[in-house]
This record gives sequence, structure tokens and C-alpha cells, in this order.
Amino acid sequence: MNVPARAMPSSQTSDSPRGMALLRDPLLNKGTAFTEAERDALGLRGLLPAHVLSMDDQVARVMTNLRALPSDLEKYIALNALHDRNEALFFRVVCENIDEIQPLIYTPTVGLACQRFGLIFQRPRGMFISANDRGRIAELFANWPYAAKLIVVTDGERILGLGDLGAHGMGIPVGKLSLYSACAGVHPEHCLPVMLDVGTNNEEFLNDPYYIGLRQKRLSGAAYDEFVDEFVTAARAAFPGVLIQFEDFANHSAFRLLHKYRDKINVFNDDIQGTAAVALAGLFSALRVSGGKLADQRVLFLGAGEAATGIADLVVSAMMAEGVSEAEALWRTWLVDSRGLVVKNRAGLTEHKLRYAHDHAPVGDFLTAIRTLRPTAIIGVAAVGGAFTPEVLQTMAEINARPIVFALSNPTSKAECSAEEAYRHTGGRALFACGSPYDPVQLGGKTFVPRQGNNSYIFPGVGLGAIACGSRLVTDEMFMAAAHTLAYLVNPDDIEQGSLYPALPRIRDVSAHIAMAVAEVAYRRGLATVPKPNDMMAFIESQMYDPHY
Repeated sequence: MNVPARAMPSSQTSDSPRGMALLRDPLLNKGTAFTEAERDALGLRGLLPAHVLSMDDQVARVMTNLRALPSDLEKYIALNALHDRNEALFFRVVCENIDEIQPLIYTPTVGLACQRFGLIFQRPRGMFISANDRGRIAELFANWPYAAKLIVVTDGERILGLGDLGAHGMGIPVGKLSLYSACAGVHPEHCLPVMLDVGTNNEEFLNDPYYIGLRQKRLSGAAYDEFVDEFVTAARAAFPGVLIQFEDFANHSAFRLLHKYRDKINVFNDDIQGTAAVALAGLFSALRVSGGKLADQRVLFLGAGEAATGIADLVVSAMMAEGVSEAEALWRTWLVDSRGLVVKNRAGLTEHKLRYAHDHAPVGDFLTAIRTLRPTAIIGVAAVGGAFTPEVLQTMAEINARPIVFALSNPTSKAECSAEEAYRHTGGRALFACGSPYDPVQLGGKTFVPRQGNNSYIFPGVGLGAIACGSRLVTDEMFMAAAHTLAYLVNPDDIEQGSLYPALPRIRDVSAHIAMAVAEVAYRRGLATVPKPNDMMAFIESQMYDPHY
């Protein structure tokens, strides 16, 4: 998995790209870094300026130009263009500047990029499979030139907290797969972003002259399910053993599709399972400060969609692993949606909420729910900007010596509160995690360094581990192992400054450890299809793509 044969200079044959074709292949192009000997051997003499630059020189030039651009969207466009012409250089830039670059290629900038995707679209990446392609999806996969081991797929119906963006949601699979390569070393040749374009119900986009997708209302019902099933079947036939990650599907599709496939094939939903694991890891880290066991906490969610119930499910499993009954664990886990506290006597509850519908009097708003239930932790995943008001935060601080406050919605405009608000309104006592990046906060003579509870801590390592060992399934036990591993990797210095997650520059090491933990579960449960190595960490590290020429 480390370096596909076609990407090795020594593998050049008479059929290998040369000259202009080589310069236009982003997987092989080095641009001005091609050596004198390579220019002679590969038909590049005269096609490049005379001076040979090192890769370090190229990285420095990219960063100089990038930092001179006036907006994050323009930086996104510039990075996208680099990705399209020189993948090794793109990933080297990302890896060496991960703190600065991740917010540009993923949240929060990717949300704005998806909203304007048709306007900034330059070069297709991945596969766009539309409802008009029903009955011939296998033919489309035959057009893809590489052996995919990992697919990230969306239908664009629930992009971040922005809603139905249709085909413009392709920015999400592209961004996710960039993080797979940068954060966990999955080779970009093995990554395939897929947009299932089934139309959009977004009237603004249907009337937008620059919208790139099908200009029709969304496919639904049996026709939609048959289309997705055809995609899954065709993908697995074209790429045996491929790992499929469902991304940013609306609740009504996300749960159904995950339950349909999760026990049969190598598939997971990052919004449900990845979000759950990173949130659970944050809770474990917070408890290193506040003390006590997870099973002693009371967790209140603002939101009752796929992220909330996914986190809740994993939290309940983790509580049960500490020795409490399922009934007790459920009683410690509560949801608030747009209609108030989720309780049993409320009519019209959807299936995924029923497990958390408790016997309790109705409560109409989040603040009253806090005062009634007295939670030790609140987790915001409803994409309602500013929902953690000063009064909410102050009430949490009155109830708890060290209130746990996770504002996980993104992009930033949808965040329940900022880091500065969380610390200021709790007197600096909040144990805070966020879904979007925030700068350090100065308060009372102390510097707090908030870190994102970003899924990029979890899904790249989970994917790497599953691919490396050839796992036949991705299980909740693997996500539990990932959460424990991530929490373990938060060091005392991180905790001291209020950081519940490791520093991003450590992300490749974090991903390697998570991949090892995931692979160990696969071997223990008989799910792996690759012989077990003697040295698991060395094996994992040998699978990781290193973006150098």
C-alpha cells in the first residue's frame, strides 16, 4: 500500500507517461524538482525552466504564495490547484504545516467551498455517479484508472451543518481523503471520492447557472435505495475488499444505510461512528482532570441526529464496559432536539431517538433541561450557532466544579459557542472541545489551548488499520479501541493547557497507533484477511505513504 508500482521512477516502461503527459499526471509530477538526469531520461528537457528546485524549496515557495492570499477561500482554491498538479508536493505541504493547512482543506473552509463549488470548480476529482447512470454504474467504475482501496461517498444531502448542497458536496469526500493521505498515509492512488448525484431539493442551487449537478428534485424511496445498492455492489466488484465510508448523508438515509450494510461488508459512517469515537476520547481526557468514571457522568446532548445518537450509543457501550447495566447507562444519557427534551410520551419520535426517550415530564428548552437533569457534560451537535448561551454556560459552572462543554458543530458559524465564551462564562473551569478551530484564549493569567474534537483524529487511523489488515468489517469495538487509544495519547502537557486532544503535528503518529489498535481488534475477532505480522507497529508504519520525491 505504501507506493503503487506505477509511481516509482524505477518502474518507468515504454508505456509510462513521458514529457507533457508526465507533467500533467499529478501522481508522478515533480515539476521543477525533476533532476537533470530525469529531464533527459523522461523527455522533459526544454519543458521546464533550467533551475532545479529541491522539494524543500518548492514547499517554501508554496507557503510564501499561500500566506500572501487575502482569504481562506482563495487559499483553498490555490491548494486545490496544487493537489491537481503535484500530489506529493501537496501532501508534503499539508503534513509539514498541518495546523495551518487542515482548516483550509477541511473544516471550516470546506463548508464555504462546497457552497460555492460550482463557481470555483476547475478540474474533476473522483467520480460523479448520477441517477441517470442507473443500470450502468459498473461501466462507470471501469473508467477509473486506479485500484481503489478506500471510497468516501456522499449524496450531498446534509453537508456539515449547511444542509442539502447536492453535487456541490463533493468537496467533502475530496477533503476527507486528503486527510486520509496526510494524516494516516493512505496512498492517494488508493483513494476514490464519489458523489452520488441523485438531485437536490435546494431551490437556490436548482436555479444557479453554475450548479454542476443534476437539475432535478432528489431521488427517494425504493428508487434511491436501489441506486445506492447498485453503487455498493458495483464498487465491491470493481475493487474487491474496498472500504466504503458513508459521509454527510441525511439522518433518514444515514442510519438506514449503515444498519443495512454494517454487518455484511467493509463499511462505516464517519458522522455516526467517527464522531462518536472522537467525542468519547474527549470525555475520557476530560475525566483525567475532573475525576470519576464515565459511568458516573450524566451527558446531555443538544441535537438528536446521527452525530448525537452515534456518540450516545458509544458512550452507553463505554459505560457498560465499566460495569453498569444498559438501563443505567441509558438513564445517564439524554437528548434535546428542536422540540425539547426527548421523552417517551412525545408523539412522532423517529426510530433512532426511541432508545433515548426516557420516562420524564416534557421539558421545552435546553437551559431548563440542564437545570432539571444537572448534567456533568453537555455536547452540542445540532448545528445551532450560539445555542450555548452565557446563561447555559454559567449554569453548567454552577452545577459542576469542572463542567464538560463540547461545542462540536461546524463550520464555525454553526458552533454552539466559541472557546473564549466557554472559558469566560465558566471562570476558566470548562473542559472544552470544539468542532472548528479556535485560537488560544488568555483568561486570568492563564493560556488555554482549545483543540478540535475533529474526526480527523479518528477516521484516518481506523481506515488505515482496516485496510492494512484487510478487515472484512469495521465494528463498534474498533471505534471503542480508537477512542481509548486517542485519549491515551493526550499527554500531561496537553491536559495542563486545557487541550483534550493531542497536537495536530502528532497526527500521523496518532493515526498509526489507532491503526494498530484497530488491526489488533480485527485479528482478535477473526476479521483480518492478511497474515498477522510479528511487529504490528512496524507493519502499520510500512504501509504509510510518505510524500517525498
